[in-house]
Amino acid sequence: MARQATEHATQYWLAKSEPAVYSIDDLRRDGATLWDGVRNYQARNFLRSMQVNDRVLFHHSSGDPSGVVGTAVVVGVAQPDPTQFDPRSDGFDEASKRDDPRWCAVTVRFESRFVAPVTLQMLRADRALSGMRILQRGNRLSVTPVTAAEFARVLKLGGSSSQA
Repeated sequence: MARQATEHATQYWLAKSEPAVYSIDDLRRDGATLWDGVRNYQARNFLRSMQVNDRVLFHHSSGDPSGVVGTAVVVGVAQPDPTQFDPRSDGFDEASKRDDPRWCAVTVRFESRFVAPVTLQMLRADRALSGMRILQRGNRLSVTPVTAAEFARVLKLGGSSSQA
């Protein structure tokens, strides 16, 4: 008997990367990449929740200025993060076992680059975005969920023609 695909309501995410490590321009050049190196359990659990066609706000952290610089789309669900097994990688975790991996990664594809970053200052100034996790005190997670309304508002602020 053929297995039917299940419908999935699109989810929305914000993922951070330092531009010196991996930037939106790197993603545009590469087309797609494995979003690896996440070493926080809550952020890892968010990665595990991602599904194909989920939308991602790409945030440059530690940038000048820091902010959302574009969008990506999830094209591959969570799989074991290969960097956890590589002793030469900053993401190496000697306690993680191949038969019971601790860390995962998803594949994302470039979707759009904003004309100008939507800075943290812009996010803070917009009342509609006051609930975003990235704006909560002490939140340093590299992957967080955002609502559809937050995603759409950031797209508008970024001047993107992409639809939420």
